[in-house]
Amino acid sequence: MMYEGVLLFAVVFLAGYLFDTLTQSRHALMLRGGRQVWLFIAIGAYFLICWRRSGQTLPMKAWHIRLLDVNGRPAKTSRLLLRYVYMWVLPLFGAGLVWAAAHLSGWNAMLMLIIGAPFLVFLPTWMNAEQQFLHDLLAGTRLVNVKPITSTSKNP
Repeated sequence: MMYEGVLLFAVVFLAGYLFDTLTQSRHALMLRGGRQVWLFIAIGAYFLICWRRSGQTLPMKAWHIRLLDVNGRPAKTSRLLLRYVYMWVLPLFGAGLVWAAAHLSGWNAMLMLIIGAPFLVFLPTWMNAEQQFLHDLLAGTRLVNVKPITSTSKNP
């Protein structure tokens, strides 16, 4: 997740630069809604291109993880798009809960807890036997280990 975040920094930086150049925005609060939609699309394009091409982003290749459909075949674009949209649900729900708790309590320092919202995606993996994410279960996809089998025997 951290490795993916490093690469996403570049995607978000370039997409933000392009957005600011095309819209002549002077600061991040100008056209805030449009910027958020644009970045959602840019991040989605990054994932969809990588997943569609090889079933892997660069960090997934490093960790020998591949995204397939439930039948073990490369996932179709429609499933990949569903997976991308679904993977936002739990973090946004968690962020909404933190915001609501901070708003209702009047304790703004509680907003610092919003940093934990992205990690909510891991909760469903503890509750199913195959340890798949909720967004994978809903989209009909799965992450599989594709680490090459290494031989322990020595060749003469």
